[in-house]
Amino acid sequence: MFERLTIPQKGSRIQIKAGEPVVPDHVIVPFIEGDGIGPDITRSAQRVLNAALEKTYHGKKKIEWFEIFAGGKAQAVYGEPLPKDTVRAILEYKVAIKGPLTTPVGGGFRSLNVTLRQVLDLYACVRPVRYIAGSPSPVKEPQKMDVVIFRENTEDVYSGIEWPRGSREARALIGYLAKEYKVAIREDSGIGIKPISEYATKRLVRMAIRYALTHRRRSITLVHKGNIMKYTEGAFRDWGYEVAREEFFDVTISEEELYGTYNGRLPEGKVVIKDRLADSMFQQVLTRADEYDVIALPNLNGDYLSDACAAQVGGLGIAPGANIGDEVALFEATHGSAPKYAGQDKVNPSSLILSGAMMFEHLGWAEAANCVIEAMTRTIQSKQVTYDFHRQLEGATLLKCSEFAQAIVHHM
Repeated sequence: MFERLTIPQKGSRIQIKAGEPVVPDHVIVPFIEGDGIGPDITRSAQRVLNAALEKTYHGKKKIEWFEIFAGGKAQAVYGEPLPKDTVRAILEYKVAIKGPLTTPVGGGFRSLNVTLRQVLDLYACVRPVRYIAGSPSPVKEPQKMDVVIFRENTEDVYSGIEWPRGSREARALIGYLAKEYKVAIREDSGIGIKPISEYATKRLVRMAIRYALTHRRRSITLVHKGNIMKYTEGAFRDWGYEVAREEFFDVTISEEELYGTYNGRLPEGKVVIKDRLADSMFQQVLTRADEYDVIALPNLNGDYLSDACAAQVGGLGIAPGANIGDEVALFEATHGSAPKYAGQDKVNPSSLILSGAMMFEHLGWAEAANCVIEAMTRTIQSKQVTYDFHRQLEGATLLKCSEFAQAIVHHM
């Protein structure tokens, strides 16, 4: 099946039946170690996740880790940064987890993260952002932040449709728009196209609504810049409302209905669908964070907003994430590879550890996920932290990456 991968001798793969994962108790999970700090945080995350499973299930559930390759390590093994073996393994085993991958700015290969999302059709970037007590924060009430962001992964700027200034394609498109539609664009412009489709929008919002219903969330907010970009971002808003109205009419209500019909009191079993302009939403997640719950956005807005929310609860070092499609889910650290810290056993592994907790929830192992989160909370509250938190917390004890992982295990 694979050219250069060694499949674990033990464990079984996840299967999909009736659209749902069927997870064996001893499951094979592919992992990509990642570049830069990837090896450090991957080792630490696996140590914590293994301990949580043992603590929670006493050997009845476990993971058999299956290493696959992307980035620098893949280049060394295969001579290319994203081999077919890696894509096949993730498709075959349905769930995988990865450390950060380095993407050169400007030249070089295209973002491996973007490529993985597109070739695997992982159309939703899902990022829960909530405060872990004891973490340093730049805001007064970080505990009000508890949102789950669903960011569209395949369109908008991530479609990558662009041509450089002065290229034949750019000149041709500028000339065509001027001739056919009287649109004036400066001749020295680079050109990019921003597609947002009904199909991609509706499947993202559909996933967000299902998540909200399953997790008993109260509202879904569609974030857009539809007052200016009416036929892309404005359409995102309209198509989102259509999904709620046509497919979830019995369990969703609009914000107008909430206040006009129900006097602001949400009926049991219902979810409110509302929308906000992107610029307004950025200040509202600072000033009124507790009014928002599940948030669905086009790609670029979701990129900015998820990082802005993460900054309020301690930064990207403690923000988990996943890229999810209809059958396959790829969990990942949300930060970069930080090559200047590679091999120093220094950085905070929390993002990847919490992404592993997200993976546990996806597998139906909620008890193990809670074990990880509770132990991390106790560790941070005891002020046993890595350098990024240590410099912000008075009286804290400085730990290495591996020592922080061991402290979490100790606090289970």
